[in-house]
Amino acid sequence: MPDMLVSLLDLPDERPLCEALLAQGIELVRPLPPDKHRVLAWLRENSYESAVSECEVCFFRQPVSCFIALQGTEILGYACYNATAPDFFGPTMVLEQHRGKGLGKALLLKALRAMREEGYVYAVIGGVGPEEFYRRTVNAFVIPGSEPGVYRQFIGGRLAAQRHAAEQPGE
Repeated sequence: MPDMLVSLLDLPDERPLCEALLAQGIELVRPLPPDKHRVLAWLRENSYESAVSECEVCFFRQPVSCFIALQGTEILGYACYNATAPDFFGPTMVLEQHRGKGLGKALLLKALRAMREEGYVYAVIGGVGPEEFYRRTVNAFVIPGSEPGVYRQFIGGRLAAQRHAAEQPGE
């Protein structure tokens, strides 16, 4: 999966979307350090182990470089930045049953706005899955030659590639 680049200078305003979500009882918040264990436990249950490691890094930053979508005390999704590398957005995810409500877009915009407020002008969206979503939402574009990018040092990625190669039939 390649990386994408996005300008933070002219981001869409996330406030109307956040207000619409709030009317549904969903709020986007920066978790506090005392909630680290709750957020990481949720990630272990709903995401993948590498995301847990990346998100944990966010709790060592001030302010915490993660946003979560909450309905009451239930976590519905999350978005991290400055986790794997400075100026990187991700990882991010919304529970499947809550997709299509604008949560992913709101979390993306909230995190990118925070990056802009911290002084970044551009952001890298690392190891992108849904390219079209980022292209449409924030006018991001694929960085040529960015695959595997920073993740080329990721041992887990190397292990997955080895497993994939071993599963391929011989020629």
